[in-house]
Amino acid sequence: SLLVCKNDTAHQILAEQLKEHSIKRIYHAIVHGNIKEDSGTVNAPIGRHPIERKKMAINEKNGKPAVTHYKVLERFGDYTYMQFKLETGRTHQIRVHMASINHPLLGDMLYSSYSPTKNRFKGLEGQCLHAKTIGFVHPKTGEYMEFDAPLPKYFANLLEVLYNINNK
Repeated sequence: SLLVCKNDTAHQILAEQLKEHSIKRIYHAIVHGNIKEDSGTVNAPIGRHPIERKKMAINEKNGKPAVTHYKVLERFGDYTYMQFKLETGRTHQIRVHMASINHPLLGDMLYSSYSPTKNRFKGLEGQCLHAKTIGFVHPKTGEYMEFDAPLPKYFANLLEVLYNINNK
């Protein structure tokens, strides 16, 4: 998600909403494996990976608090279509949290130990993660606004493939 502020005041107000965790951010993703629970929370601090500096990791000692709430939208045998609501906004938060519970995002080459999946699913473009909804209080009018982005074509096509595979 990207919010563009036209002035410093708008930026400060939105930054405060981010700090207070009042900006609503919902993501959709497809992960490896079949998640047992219908919903849950991963509450684990995230910081730089101690060795691989381009990666983030669960870091109890030097990490910042990170909370991800999840809900299963649909199960496809070896894969699960999920919704995530973020309480915090750490770099790679969903990717790190899901990998930490052994359900990395489909197509995530950085945090997944699964063999590359690009060959299995035609048209897969990186990790299957989509910023679906963002909601915030408008800095000038004080009105709550919410925006919803449709799934990208490759993502919707992949869901259709998974649905067809599992309903034969």
